[in-house]
Amino acid sequence: MSTEELLAQVLELPREERARVAGEVLSSLEESEDVVAASWAPELERRSREIAEGKVQTLDWETARAEVLAELEQRRARRISS
Repeated sequence: MSTEELLAQVLELPREERARVAGEVLSSLEESEDVVAASWAPELERRSREIAEGKVQTLDWETARAEVLAELEQRRARRISS
C-alpha cells in the first residue's frame, strides 16, 4: 500500500479515529525525554547567558502572549486571503 493510498483510507475515517491515528503517528516521532533535554541544554544555557549579560530583554507573560496571538492572527489572515 502506498502512502497516498493509506492517507486516502485514513481520511475516510470518522473524526475521532483520524485524531487517534494522528496522535499515534505524532507519538512515534517523539524523542525520549533524555534526548530532548540534551538537545535543549545548550539553547537554554545560551538564553540564560544572554539574559544575565543584558543582551536581550525579557517580556512579561501578558505582553508575550499578546504578541504571539497577534502574530497568529496575522498569519491566519494572510492564509485566508491567499
